[in-house]
Amino acid sequence: MESFVIEGGRRLSGSIRVDGAKNAALPILAACVLTEEPVMLTGMPDITDVRRMAEILRMLGCQVLHEGHCMRISGMEMCSHEMPDQLSKQIRSSIFMLGPILSRFRQATVTYPGGCEIGLRPIDLHLSGLRALGVSVQEEGGVIHCDGSAMHAGEVHLDYPSVGATENVMMAAACLEGTTTIRNAAREPEIVDLMSFINRMGGRVRGAGCATITVEGVGRLHGCEYAPMPDRIAAGTLLAAAAITGGEIEVTNAPVGDMYAVNAKLREMGCEVHELRDAICLKAPQRLMAFPLLQTQPHPGFPTDMQAQMLALLSVSEGTGVIVENVFENRFTHAGDLNRMGARILCSGRTAVVRGVEGLSGAQVTARDLRGGAALVLAGLRAQGETRVDGAELIDRGYERFEVQLRRLGAKIDRIHTLT
Repeated sequence: MESFVIEGGRRLSGSIRVDGAKNAALPILAACVLTEEPVMLTGMPDITDVRRMAEILRMLGCQVLHEGHCMRISGMEMCSHEMPDQLSKQIRSSIFMLGPILSRFRQATVTYPGGCEIGLRPIDLHLSGLRALGVSVQEEGGVIHCDGSAMHAGEVHLDYPSVGATENVMMAAACLEGTTTIRNAAREPEIVDLMSFINRMGGRVRGAGCATITVEGVGRLHGCEYAPMPDRIAAGTLLAAAAITGGEIEVTNAPVGDMYAVNAKLREMGCEVHELRDAICLKAPQRLMAFPLLQTQPHPGFPTDMQAQMLALLSVSEGTGVIVENVFENRFTHAGDLNRMGARILCSGRTAVVRGVEGLSGAQVTARDLRGGAALVLAGLRAQGETRVDGAELIDRGYERFEVQLRRLGAKIDRIHTLT
């Protein structure tokens, strides 16, 4: 096990650049198998989930060259439609391979994906979307067998605007003859990025970012070079790190247009936030002010992936605020550890009521999921004394060398290896 050890009480300042978005890079990696030609991806985040996705591609027969932030993927020799069981259970985004494998082989065998335990996150919307395209699905013993021999373009209506289901149907339909329409589609910017990537390969996808997406199938896609969009959640987390320490930073290469909901809450807490063309500057007050209410929603609402970080900020703000988690039913697991550090958080179901305290105290806490772990690191930056956050490997799933980034801004944080 790895842990972060933080000496709190230091004000963060400086300029830092964010790289490609985790939530954009993973479906784009899956979409690479839609073509047999090589694909070059630049600006990729060097994080655990990307490395695991690359290993899944290799086990399916793809050639993957990975150097730093660049990846070259060739699916010419892809030979298997069966997802590797153990790797699939380690990463939630392995489910993104379902649509592309069906497109390639007209059959797919996958296991239920793993990932952070932040809720049930069923894949029924993925499967119902594929069924609307003529895929026959059988589930047995935790294994999903999909027969796409009768796949066809069609009309897909999602009961909920699921990001993953929207992306899977887009990829499955990219090469199907005819026109597929996805209604009640998710509108997250990462879906727009996936559309741009598929279209760069010669696809014909329109409407991403709106509630209706149209996919006009093409017979063949070709290779290309592409850079995923910058990571709005990583950028938001860095802004939150400065805010909780009363700091002042500039985050460059930021997807400014996709961050209005986060920036609005930071302003509500008393921060000065200036949005430039591709950068965001933040100056925090000595003490943040509590916002009365935050509710997570599908885009363009407040992103659930920033909820944990805002809970950490609210815990040291002046006043009382409420956070309602509308996306996942089990996303307050970090609240107990924040209380151990001196916060006053009362959780009931999907609602957390927070009475802000002036300061936190260092403690030994445990990351139980990616974003909750990041929130505990933020709390440690503010706390007096030493904080140890166990489970750093979970945080590595979405943040590239998080401790190095924070040290560049003036934090005193180290990574240690501990015996389990």
